[in-house]
Amino acid sequence: MTYDETLDYMYAQLPMYHRIGAAAYKADLAPTEALMAHLGHPERAFRSIHVAGTNGKGSVSHFLASILQEAGLKVGLYTSPHLVDFRERMRIGGEMISRAAVVDFVERNREAMEGLKLSFFEMTVGLAFDWFAREKVDIAVVEVGMGGRLDSTNVITPELSIITNIGLDHTQFLGDTLEKIAAEKAGIIKKGVPVVVGESQEATKPVFCKVAEEKGAPLVFADEHYLVDNINKYTEELTGEYQKKNIATVLMAVEVLRGKEQWRTVLTENAVAMGLAKVVSNTHLRGRWERLASDPLTICETAHNADGIRAMVDKVKQLGKRRVHLVYGCVNDKDSKSILQILQQEIVRQGVDITWYFSQPTVPRRKPVAELVAVASEVGIMGQQFEKVEDAVKAACRAACAAGDGDMVLITGSIFLVADVLAAATKIFSH
Repeated sequence: MTYDETLDYMYAQLPMYHRIGAAAYKADLAPTEALMAHLGHPERAFRSIHVAGTNGKGSVSHFLASILQEAGLKVGLYTSPHLVDFRERMRIGGEMISRAAVVDFVERNREAMEGLKLSFFEMTVGLAFDWFAREKVDIAVVEVGMGGRLDSTNVITPELSIITNIGLDHTQFLGDTLEKIAAEKAGIIKKGVPVVVGESQEATKPVFCKVAEEKGAPLVFADEHYLVDNINKYTEELTGEYQKKNIATVLMAVEVLRGKEQWRTVLTENAVAMGLAKVVSNTHLRGRWERLASDPLTICETAHNADGIRAMVDKVKQLGKRRVHLVYGCVNDKDSKSILQILQQEIVRQGVDITWYFSQPTVPRRKPVAELVAVASEVGIMGQQFEKVEDAVKAACRAACAAGDGDMVLITGSIFLVADVLAAATKIFSH
C-alpha cells in the first residue's frame, strides 16, 4: 500500500472519534491490551509520562517533551488529534514518524489488527508505541486522548501521571459532573506512581485524593506550590494566558521527577529553562495562540470549551484591540449555543467589539454553518455565513485591514476549523 492508501485503510476500519463522534467511541481497553501482546509489549520497552486533563494536556505534554529533549534525551511524544498531518501525532526529538514507518507497521500487523477489530485510535496508539520501542527512546510523553481510565493510552505504567484540570467536556462519555469526569481522568493513576494534578478544584480534589490513597500514589497539586505570574519570564513561543497554569504544572512535574535519583542530574535548571523557552521550536506545536499574519494581526486558537475560551479572551484583552473579527465554526456534539454566549459575553465584557464570521470545518462531525447561524440568532448573535472557512478568513482580514491597527482576526472553535485554516494558510495569506 502507499502511504495515502494506508491512512485511508486506518480511517476506514472502525470510525475515528475525532472525525465522526460518538459512533467511534470504544470504552474498552481489552483490544489495545491484545494489540500490545501481539506487538511484544512495546509499552514496557520505554519509560513514559502520562498526561490527562480537560484543558492544557497538549501544551503540558509539549513543554515536558521539550525539557527532556534539552536534557539530551531521546524523547518520544504522542498527542492527538493532529491538525494538518496524521504524523503530527507521534514524534521523536520533535521529528514526525516517517511515511514509510507508518506503511510498514500496518503491513506487518494488518491481519492481527483486523482480527482484533481495532479502532483508528487503537491502531494509532499501537503504531506509536511500537515505533518508540523500535527506536529505543529514553522516555515518551504520552497524552491521553479522552478521559483516562478507558483511553487506549492507559496501558502504560509511567514514571509520573499528570492531570492538568477538570472541566465539563465530553460529558456524554465521561459523566455530567466534575466529580464523575475527575473519576474517569483519575483512572490513569497507577499503584505507587507519583501524580501531579494541576489545579486543586473544590469539586474534584477529594476524588483525586481518594484514588491516590487507594493506589498508594504520592499526590501533589501544582497550584498549591507554584504561581506563574509572568508568562514571558519562561517562554515567548507559547504565550496564551492559560499557559501560566500549564507552566506551573510542568514545574511541579519536574520537581517530582527530580525526586527520583535517575532524573535529578538530568533535569538541570538550564534544561528546564531552555525547554520552556523553545517549546514550539523543539516540538513543533501548532494552533495554540498561533500568529498566522501580522497585517492584520491574525491569530488561531484551538480553545473549544468554556475554560479555554475564557483564557483565550484574557489574551485578546491584553492586546488592546478595539474590535475582533471572529471566525467561528464547530462540530455537532458541542453545546454551541452556550459557547457562543460565553464568547460574546467575555469579549464584550472586556470592552472589545465583535464582528462574526460563521463557517464550518470539513470533517463529517461538523455543524453545518446554516445550523450554526440559526443557533447564534437564538441568542441574538448575527454574522456573515461562509461554506468555506478560507473565504470567511479572507473576508475577516479584508474588513480588519480596512479598519486599521485597532482590529484583529481571531479564528477559533473546533480544532478542525483551525486545522483547515492551517492547511490552507499559504493560499489564504499569500496576498
